[in-house]
Amino acid sequence: MIAATGAYLPSKIVRNEDLIQFPANAIPIIAAKTGVLERRYAADDECTSDLAILAARQCLERSGVAATEIDGIVLSTSSPDRIQPATATRVQNGLGARQAFAFDVNAVCSGAIYALQIGDSFIRSGLCRRVLVIAAEVYSRFLNPRDFSTYPYFGDGAGALLLTSADRPGILASVLRTDGSGADAIQIPAGGSMRPAPKVSRPEEFYFAMQGKEVFGFAVQRGAEVISEVLREAGQCLDSVRALIPHQANKYIIRAIADTLGIAPERFIINLDRYGNTASASVLIALDEALECKKISSGDLAVLVAFGGGLSWAASLVQF
Repeated sequence: MIAATGAYLPSKIVRNEDLIQFPANAIPIIAAKTGVLERRYAADDECTSDLAILAARQCLERSGVAATEIDGIVLSTSSPDRIQPATATRVQNGLGARQAFAFDVNAVCSGAIYALQIGDSFIRSGLCRRVLVIAAEVYSRFLNPRDFSTYPYFGDGAGALLLTSADRPGILASVLRTDGSGADAIQIPAGGSMRPAPKVSRPEEFYFAMQGKEVFGFAVQRGAEVISEVLREAGQCLDSVRALIPHQANKYIIRAIADTLGIAPERFIINLDRYGNTASASVLIALDEALECKKISSGDLAVLVAFGGGLSWAASLVQF
């Protein structure tokens, strides 16, 4: 079961009108195109592990579980502190979770649901009693400040949840999918073994890049499909679901998914207007807000759904 959740959003708020590097007549396009009004940026002395630790601490405080009682930490991030070691190792040390193994998962924006399913599998196998699942991203460090197609739409943040072996409802079904033929659609081209730093002549290759039109169509199609698939897997129908918590990429993607499914867009939990696209952290941040605002209560069913680089897409049906 999900024993508790937590989230952390950096204190620095960057509103659309603060993006003065872009022409004034372009600023209204940001909200019109995606619904983003503002986002949070990590402070200069904050990195991904810092955000993850703060979200995890809030989660643990709410659960009443000490960090030393955690068996494992699964961290989803596509903006790690460093290429190696795993950012989760710094989180483990920062929390003082001395008994916990720790590793990273990178499925880009779908990563939180991948991490959730991995954590749940550890619980169900009997290997662990308590697993901390975290998603943390600092995309502001990997965006080209002059690229209007990417820079205005992303933000930084972290979400966390604690999975326990208590005999109560939890994750009823999960579906994880990948289409590697679309691996180039969302990427940071340089910095890995394919294009290591010494071989890169254009600094722009170290920035995040995305084929927006192609990704939009993919997200709508696969997002709707995977919601239907996870409900079939669990033997449930949309009418039984209290809320859908999507990856916070674009309000028009979410509306198109709702139209495809034949449901009202208001059934989706949306906070991208305040935080932008926080990549894999977005689903867990939105889940934490939904629980704190009582939009989801004990006994309710909710669908978590995400789509992103890889190409990857995933959904989980959860009972609280």
